[in-house]
Amino acid sequence: MQNEPGLSGVAIFVAAARAGSFTLAAERLGITKSAVGKSIAKLEERLGCKLFHRTTRSLGLTVDGAAYFASCSVALDEIAAAEAFLTSHQQTPSGRLRIDLPAAYGRSVVLPVLLEIIDVNPDLKLTITFTDHVIDPIEEGVDLTIRFGSLKDSSGLVARRLTVQKQIMCASPRYLEKHGCPESLDDLQNHSCIVNFRRGQRLSWTVLDSEGQVTRITPPGTHEVGDGDAIVAIAVAGQGICQMPSSLVREHLDNGSLVPVLEQYSPGDVEIHAVWPQTRHLLPKVRRVVDELVSRAERGALD
Repeated sequence: MQNEPGLSGVAIFVAAARAGSFTLAAERLGITKSAVGKSIAKLEERLGCKLFHRTTRSLGLTVDGAAYFASCSVALDEIAAAEAFLTSHQQTPSGRLRIDLPAAYGRSVVLPVLLEIIDVNPDLKLTITFTDHVIDPIEEGVDLTIRFGSLKDSSGLVARRLTVQKQIMCASPRYLEKHGCPESLDDLQNHSCIVNFRRGQRLSWTVLDSEGQVTRITPPGTHEVGDGDAIVAIAVAGQGICQMPSSLVREHLDNGSLVPVLEQYSPGDVEIHAVWPQTRHLLPKVRRVVDELVSRAERGALD
């Protein structure tokens, strides 16, 4: 009887599936691309089926590969969580934490917290990505993500609400002096607006209608911008009206470089959550960051 293969082949397969690339998987694992390819080939030979569709330009899972990945990725996460639970007794965060943050909010609010955490936990290493679109942490191989708004498609995920923020419509005094201040939502159609642009689509704004009900509108996309900091900068420069979370415009509202407009139509609070893949044992590195974010949120430091 042949010896049972170790978990390394399965781990390499999961890494390649998550990365969507043998080259990227090799970089993350610290091995060669050739080693990844040989490991996958041996695994496919043992299983008697193809796990990937491979071309010179793309790498995708077969139907069998997708089913195998669904089981293996969960199993490996459970093993990693169990090992971390036993070896660290949930006390010392260590290893690599992969965290995805909203770009502007992540840089200005969350990143300083992470820097303080790694300063006192030198064995904790960070891989940080900044994306304003919602990702699936399980598919992307991310340990923790921060999300704005209501949660959808949360199967297999755990969420902890951190705080809530107002969505504020605002513009610079210079812009309002030149173009006038809108008095109603319909007036926005005659104004320049700076809207968030993600994955080829212009995002709508959340507002209160005349009956006080939360609804969404599509303002003129005079300027379409895929970064929160850039949206605020363009508004401060007098180029239009924007709608942003309060944390990203508070400083400008305080110093007068932006002023709120259409306040009577400002919507209710938008929730901010920490989200991570569900496992039987929460990884110490994830627990440490979530606990710190919750603690800061309770003191109002994440608003």
